[in-house]
Amino acid sequence: MAEKTFELEFKILLEQDEDGYFVASVPELPGCHTQGKTLEEARKRIREAISLYLDVHPELQKEKIRAPRSLINFFATEDIRIQYA
Repeated sequence: MAEKTFELEFKILLEQDEDGYFVASVPELPGCHTQGKTLEEARKRIREAISLYLDVHPELQKEKIRAPRSLINFFATEDIRIQYA
């Protein structure tokens, strides 16, 4: 019998660190993050990290299956400058 699959949605944050690596994190899943030398690698790894996270947190897995849409609604990111003495 084939295992039932679910399509779950997560918002991820992608940043580039000082060494040029791309860091991906999932605000909805505290502690779920990874990095890669390229954006593609970071995206692939964060999918793996999400799957592993859900495997070790079955209660969150069940909750996410019941409500598969992302719980996070990002509005914007901005760079601001301040005068600081």
